[in-house]
Amino acid sequence: MWLHRFALLTAAATVPLLFVGGLVTSTGAALAVPDWPTTFGHNMFLYPWSEMVGGIFYEHSHRLMGSIVGLLTLTLALLLWIQEPRRWLRWLGVIAIGAIIAQGVLGGLRVVLRQETLAILHASFAQAFFALTVSVALFTSREWREESEEIQAADAGGLRRLSLLTTTFIFLQLISGAVLRHTGSRLDAHLLLAALVTIHGFLLAVRVLRNHSDQPKLVRPAVILVGLLILQLALGLGSYLGKFTALGAGLTPLTAVALTTSHVVIGALMLATSLVLTLRVYRLLTFPRPAVDRGFVPARMRPRTEHGGSR
Repeated sequence: MWLHRFALLTAAATVPLLFVGGLVTSTGAALAVPDWPTTFGHNMFLYPWSEMVGGIFYEHSHRLMGSIVGLLTLTLALLLWIQEPRRWLRWLGVIAIGAIIAQGVLGGLRVVLRQETLAILHASFAQAFFALTVSVALFTSREWREESEEIQAADAGGLRRLSLLTTTFIFLQLISGAVLRHTGSRLDAHLLLAALVTIHGFLLAVRVLRNHSDQPKLVRPAVILVGLLILQLALGLGSYLGKFTALGAGLTPLTAVALTTSHVVIGALMLATSLVLTLRVYRLLTFPRPAVDRGFVPARMRPRTEHGGSR
C-alpha cells in the first residue's frame, strides 16, 4: 500500500500546484519573472526569498511547486518500474514523466515567447496531467490490484457511454475556461459546455443512484460529482458576475481572485471524480450474458443422460 500512498501524494501535490497556477493568471503575474529557466538571472532554487514580493511571489512559487511535483512524479515512476509487476502501469509512469517535462517546457516557453496560445496549452495540459496522476493512484490501489466481481447490468453500455461523455465534456469545459481566462473570448462556448456538463453530470448521477445504489464504488463518486458540480456552478456564476457585469465593481480584488481560482481547482476535481467513476464503470459493469434456450441446442451438444445415452 505504500506505493499507492505515494501515488496519492503525487496526485494530491498537483492540486495546490493547480491552485497557484490559477493565482498566477488571476493576479496577472504570469510574466512577473521575465526569464526562464533562471529567475532574474539566479538559479531558480537559489533565488532570494526576500525578493519574492508581489507577482514575483506567485510566479516563482509556481515554478518551485512545479519542481516538487516533477520530483515526486520522477520518484513515482522509478518506484513503479522497480516494484510494479504490471507492465502497462510501469509504462504509464514513464508517460507521466514525459508529461511533467512537457508541461514544464510549455510553461517556460510561455514566459520566453510571451504567447497566449502557449498559456492556454499550459493550463489545459495541467488538467490532463492531474487526471493522469489520479489514474495512477487508482490503478495502484488495492481495489485495482485485486480481482473484482463483475456485475452484469442491462445499462452497462449506456452508463459507459454517458460516463465517458461526461468526462470528455468536463475536460473540454476546462479547455474553454483556459481560453476565456487568457483571451477574454469565447464566453459562448464556455457557457454551452457548462450546460452540457450540468445536464450530463446530473443524468449520470441519477442513473447510478437509480440502478446501482448497492454499489458504493459507483455511488460515492457520483454523489461527490454532483456536489462539486453545484459548487462549480455557484463559483462560475460569481466569476461571471464579477468579470462581465457591473456587479464586479463591488467585489474586492481578493474576492474576485478567490472566485476565479477556486473555479479552476473545482473544475479539476470534477474531472478527477468523473474519471474515477468512468474507470470503475468500465471495470465493474459488464453486459448481460444471453440465456441459452435449451430448445434450440442441437442434440449433439445436449448433456448425456445418466444411462450414457443421448436424448
